[in-house]
Amino acid sequence: MQVLLSLFYYFYFSVVGVYIIFIPKVLSEIGYSGVAIGIILAASPLVRFILPFLFIRGLELNSKVFNFALLIMSISALLFFFAIHNFYFLLLSNILLGVGLGLVLPYIEFISLDIVGKEKYGKIRLFGSIGFIIIALVLAKFMTKPTDALYYLVALTQVTAIVAFVLVRLVNKKGELKKESAKSDINLLKDYKLWGGLILMQMSFGSFYNFFTITATDNGISLDMTVYMWSFGVLFEIVMFFFQAKLLHKNLLKLLQFTILLTSFRWFLVFAYAANVEVLFFTQSIHALSFALFHSAAISYLHSLYKNKTLAQQFFSGITYGLGGLSGALIAGYIYEYFNEYLFLSSAFMALGAFVCIVLWEREHTLS
Repeated sequence: MQVLLSLFYYFYFSVVGVYIIFIPKVLSEIGYSGVAIGIILAASPLVRFILPFLFIRGLELNSKVFNFALLIMSISALLFFFAIHNFYFLLLSNILLGVGLGLVLPYIEFISLDIVGKEKYGKIRLFGSIGFIIIALVLAKFMTKPTDALYYLVALTQVTAIVAFVLVRLVNKKGELKKESAKSDINLLKDYKLWGGLILMQMSFGSFYNFFTITATDNGISLDMTVYMWSFGVLFEIVMFFFQAKLLHKNLLKLLQFTILLTSFRWFLVFAYAANVEVLFFTQSIHALSFALFHSAAISYLHSLYKNKTLAQQFFSGITYGLGGLSGALIAGYIYEYFNEYLFLSSAFMALGAFVCIVLWEREHTLS
């Protein structure tokens, strides 16, 4: 089971690597404006934000829905070929991709935490980082024209769907998942400080995920060097996933506060030294904390806080990566278009706001 989970993360985040690192550059070179890129890339997180509310209304994420999500994910990747030069068709393709991604990953995350636990989760999840870094290096080496990235996007999406289908079918056959109450105990209004902090943290990544490659190359840094920066950050991420188990036994809210505050410092450095290769490499090393440790601490905290653990992971994906990613992408698109020199400074302030929210949340709640 752990092998299949590792394979899923490997291929899933290979897809993410193509999408995050190369698709923005593809769209930029084809002729899309910063605002258009922001809108297109916001479509997927928008759908991921909406989906969890459907499950509160009674929709159940079972194997049939999961398999349907895999089908949508596969078809949406194929549509990129035909839609790449048409804004509205490309927007539709991203919406469909968001449906697939928004259903597939939360369910697998629940399986991972339920079967292997948070202690071993990092060593399974690190294969996703390995997939991310390998596809980055491969595409940087062999991509002769921007649209080559689409072939990799399609092929890796199909493989991801196949692995996920086999994995979930095997899990259901063995009956290893624990049964849980379908009743939701998640109250976003009551817990607004917690969720507000998680949203703001992901919003701060809007500049990084959607415009780091473009910003670096705009400042005279080669695409090859930019890819090496991405890879450098993921290497530190892999190390953190491997060794984080002991840290996750500590106060998870303190871990969240520490990683968020350091992320704010990271974005400030990118703002202040946007053309300095050495400083940018250093900021990428912080990715081990601002993504890897933050992600594991967040999903572990939510897994312990709420009784409906599947829905908790869906909301983390939908609210944090969905609403946060949507807002971050749109804001980053407009700032890049009109005030691009302040792009990462705005991210630093968003992360600082996230830190304040989590501190206020901790004053009211402690995890036993």
